[in-house]
Amino acid sequence: MADETAKQDIEYVEAIVKGIVDSPEDVKVDRKVDEMGVLLSLSVDAADMGKVIGKEGQTAKAIRTLLRVYGAKSNARINFKILEPEGSERAESSERTESSISDRSDTTPIEEKTTEVV
Repeated sequence: MADETAKQDIEYVEAIVKGIVDSPEDVKVDRKVDEMGVLLSLSVDAADMGKVIGKEGQTAKAIRTLLRVYGAKSNARINFKILEPEGSERAESSERTESSISDRSDTTPIEEKTTEVV
């Protein structure tokens, strides 16, 4: 029964996401169970990330809502995570930002100023 439910969870998410993306063959869903419930991790092609997330995250939020309803049907808490693809622009820009901040030796600490109230 548990294997059947696991397969249904994965198929449900794949059916939703494959209908949205341009590269349905690159859609992969991984399922893990822990003390927090079920975690479904979604991996898609980098070019399809915007479609899966949607404007201001609305598509991802809708998928999470559908999974909450689906999980309630089987008395399970289903969490949904979208994995960032390798080589994505966001990952590269955040790495550059972190390295540029840590490489800066010309910064000086901000002095703490106190104001005395009389």
